[in-house]
Amino acid sequence: MSLRDRRVQYETAGLDRDDLDADPIVQWHAWYDQAASAGVAEPNAMTVSTISQDGAPDSRVVLARAVDARGFVFYTNFDSVKSTQLLLSPTASAVFAWLDLHRQVRVRGTVQRIADKESDEYFASRPRESQIGAWASPQSQVIADRSVIETRIAEFRSKFDGQDVPRPPYWGGWCLSPHTIEYWQGRPSRLHDRLVYVLDKNSARWQMQRLAP
Repeated sequence: MSLRDRRVQYETAGLDRDDLDADPIVQWHAWYDQAASAGVAEPNAMTVSTISQDGAPDSRVVLARAVDARGFVFYTNFDSVKSTQLLLSPTASAVFAWLDLHRQVRVRGTVQRIADKESDEYFASRPRESQIGAWASPQSQVIADRSVIETRIAEFRSKFDGQDVPRPPYWGGWCLSPHTIEYWQGRPSRLHDRLVYVLDKNSARWQMQRLAP
């Protein structure tokens, strides 16, 4: 089947204001739990888009590791391309795509680093090999071949043998604090339901609006 002719008809019941919680973060957890229960692969995966130095968008998939009143937390190398871009332009967008449920959530907001203590606590919870990998990978840098990484992994395994692996000082968390969060539910004939929460800066309250599909 050609790309032009590939279509999926969405037959869901739709989405009304009364279906959503007044708090968009509470609502995100409700949809996340439903996605996880439905067996959606990596339900915490989100596509994060940043802005490059030349003003172009740059996107990649990362894993949300905390979602609370502050926003959406993910972890990375602070020397990576995305971190460098966030330092220059601390705004980002993110998309959760739960296509098995004909749903997506779009987030836009500002980004800031989280406290070192929180990064330390999360790093300590990671599998040991992932901890070693954080030390071994010069993320986003050009390397000659895979052997560079394998050699560095061996070096850091030896270095930390018999002891806890500390968090690298160049690795930690970012938090995307939203000012808009859109909930999208697929409907037949591409007439989807779109309800967006917009944060009122003066009252710090969320206002909900319906958008045309």
